[in-house]
Amino acid sequence: MRKALAGHGASRGSALGRARVRQPHALEVAEEHVAAEAVESELIRLHTAIDAVRVEMRNLRTKLHGALVHEVGEFLDMHALLLDDPELLQGLDELVRTGRYGADYALRLQRDRLAAVFEGMDDAYFRSRIEDIDHVIGRVHAALHKREADLQGVAGEVLVADNVAPSELAQLQSQGVMAVVTAGGSALSHTAILARSLHLPLVIGAADALQLVNDGDVLVVDGTSGELVVEPDAKDLRAHRARMRDEKRERKQLHRLRREPSRTLDQHDIKLFANAESREDVSEAHALGAAGVGLYRTEFLFLQRDTPPDEDEQFRAYRDVVLGMTGRMVTIRTLDIGADKVDRAGIAPSGEANPALGVRGLRLSLAKPGLFETQLRAILRASGYGPLRILLPMVTSCEEIRLARTYLERVAAELRAEGFEIADHVALGAMIEVPAAAIALSGFIGAVDFISVGTNDLTQYVLAADRGNDALADLYTPLHPAMVKLLHGVIRTAKSRGKPVAVCGEMAGDALFTPLLLALGLEEFSLHPGTLLEVRRAVRASELSSLRASAPSLLRARDRAAIERWLAKATTH
Repeated sequence: MRKALAGHGASRGSALGRARVRQPHALEVAEEHVAAEAVESELIRLHTAIDAVRVEMRNLRTKLHGALVHEVGEFLDMHALLLDDPELLQGLDELVRTGRYGADYALRLQRDRLAAVFEGMDDAYFRSRIEDIDHVIGRVHAALHKREADLQGVAGEVLVADNVAPSELAQLQSQGVMAVVTAGGSALSHTAILARSLHLPLVIGAADALQLVNDGDVLVVDGTSGELVVEPDAKDLRAHRARMRDEKRERKQLHRLRREPSRTLDQHDIKLFANAESREDVSEAHALGAAGVGLYRTEFLFLQRDTPPDEDEQFRAYRDVVLGMTGRMVTIRTLDIGADKVDRAGIAPSGEANPALGVRGLRLSLAKPGLFETQLRAILRASGYGPLRILLPMVTSCEEIRLARTYLERVAAELRAEGFEIADHVALGAMIEVPAAAIALSGFIGAVDFISVGTNDLTQYVLAADRGNDALADLYTPLHPAMVKLLHGVIRTAKSRGKPVAVCGEMAGDALFTPLLLALGLEEFSLHPGTLLEVRRAVRASELSSLRASAPSLLRARDRAAIERWLAKATTH
């Protein structure tokens, strides 16, 4: 029987497939004890399953490439660390040895113990780690019974679940899953961001889907509108086919824009840079005609290893990026790593109560001058091969920038004395992602050569809303009047002092926001290569003079609804 359900579109695209419903994780196993003489064999069975999951995750990781190395690899590594957590392993062994519980029931008890600890924490980030525990426990439980973990998909399916981890998403798509529908989630979560980069339709916030959709139901998913239809009728199928034709035509039109300029209707050129962290990203950015690399994340060089990379290894990586962009500007961000990352090398301090507000970004680099100087040496050596500039993350004060510049100048002098060829001047920029930096920008704009606004963290800190917290999904939005006014102030301050300013957060890669950013005065975007053509199309459909003329009405908006009305009007002209 036909049913129409409503959610929120988080990743565009249409899909038609059989529903596969995955209920919220609950390890429902009966209490079971083993005989004393069977304890050792039960422990062997348990550890064999754990070892099998370790191998499974290692194999998954080796298949990642491009942006997936960062987005998915980080979560797989976090889950791998959980498998080695002494509290988890020792607790399981104790339950089997002393309680003589079967491995399945021991898993359930230990899961519940750890979940109770996390649920009792004040910090939302750590409470959210319960999902990671469930993911790992679920894999081990599946391995105990020598079956595939619940995340396995089948070609032609639409997964309906409470939530989906980023590490699951790439695997599901590779298995032929057509779309994902979740009861929870946020359009700005890691999962949603990854879904958009994979061009996998995703609908979030479909609260009734778990109750009203059954395994095997045929489901039509519209990732743009968020509409779902269970057991579609002839009219629904015609509408789906029409959307698919439109999407195919749109892809062809976007492909034609690969060599077109990013120029508005009134002939203003806008620079579209690409965010990158791998050779594949750089190659894609070059092929799409990006103005350069606006944000090269260096973290991937430092993660998933026991010791930090040395100067030569870093130099080769940075040099290859510069060479890959064939004369276009490359912006290399210094290390941005904190206790919320999978840091096997022990670079970041452990045990921080709130990693998002802890020793990370530039704070960490200044706390570890040897590490910082090594990275600066490698970056400066790469500057001899083409245009390059340096971006400092998590800047809060002018004093931090001055100290970083002191290190940069000292390292540059040392390299020249050692006979290395480096650029005469390497621009030094600051990421504006802390409210203090945005508010006090006029006081230190003279200390930097350019700025880049990280809207993901800035929005989170301004609104005191964790973007990964489903309960705050409606609150976490860059369309809050405070964010719009803050962005306008940052852009205006930088331009008044003649300093280039870019936006490199997720906001820059969403074509829906392009008119707003242009109206606020932005002329440089830095975005994921997968969204570059869509933003270029939005730029080419915009008339800059009329958008700038309408900026005062945008800045007078008192709530999100008013800003959305402004956007709707701007995109229809």
